[in-house]
Amino acid sequence: MNGNTRAEGVSEERLLSQSLMRDLRDQILFGEIVPGQKIPSQRVLASAHQISRATVREAFTLLEQQGLIETSQGAASRCCNLLEPHFKLTLEGVGDNFEFQRQVMEARAALEGEAAFYAARRASDEQLQKLDEEFHRMQARSEDTTLAKAKADLTFHMQIAESSHNLLIISFSQIFYSRYFNAIYGVLSRTLKKFGRYPDGISKQHAQIHKALMNRDAENARRVAQDHILYTLRSLEKTE
Repeated sequence: MNGNTRAEGVSEERLLSQSLMRDLRDQILFGEIVPGQKIPSQRVLASAHQISRATVREAFTLLEQQGLIETSQGAASRCCNLLEPHFKLTLEGVGDNFEFQRQVMEARAALEGEAAFYAARRASDEQLQKLDEEFHRMQARSEDTTLAKAKADLTFHMQIAESSHNLLIISFSQIFYSRYFNAIYGVLSRTLKKFGRYPDGISKQHAQIHKALMNRDAENARRVAQDHILYTLRSLEKTE
C-alpha cells in the first residue's frame, strides 16, 4: 500500500512537471516569452501553480534538455534563441562594403514587412503601448548622432518583431540586427557622407508604420514597413 502511494505521488508530480513544461514551451513557441527574456523564477511559478519547487525544477530540466531555456547557478533562467546555433556566419569586416550593405537592406525589407504584418495582428495592448512610447521617444531624438539614430531605429523595429508572436521572426531578427548592425549603420553613414544629411523621409515613414500598427492595419503595416527599408535602399544606391 505504501509502495503504491509513493508511486502514485511520483506519477502525479511527473504529470504536473510535464504540464508546466508544456505551458512554458507553448509560451516560448508562440512568442509570449521571447529569446533572451528571463523565465519566472521557480519560487514564483511554484506559488502561481500551487506546486512544489521540485516539480518546477523538473519542468525546467525538461525545457533545458529541449534547448528551449538555459540556466546557470545563481542566475535567472532565460529563453534561448533557437536559431542561434545554426547561424555561425558573422561576415566581420564587411560592414562598409556597398554590395553587402545592399543585400542586408534587401533582406531587411522582407523581414520588416512580415514582422509589422504579424505585429499589427497579434500584438497585445501592452505591446502596442510600449511601441507607441518607443516611437515617441525615437521621434524626440532629432539632435542625436547618426549612430544613436541607428540604434534607436533598430530598437523600434526589434520591438515590432517581438510583438509579432512569431518565434522564427523574433529569433532571426535578434541575430540579424546584432550581427549586421555595422552594415545597417554603414548605410546611414554612407548616405550622410554623400548628401550631408540624414535621409529626409525616414521620420515620416516611422510615423506611417506607427499609425498602421496602432490601427492594427496589418496589410498597410507590411507595405509601409517594406517601403521604409526600400527607400533607404534607394538612398544607398544613389551613393554609388
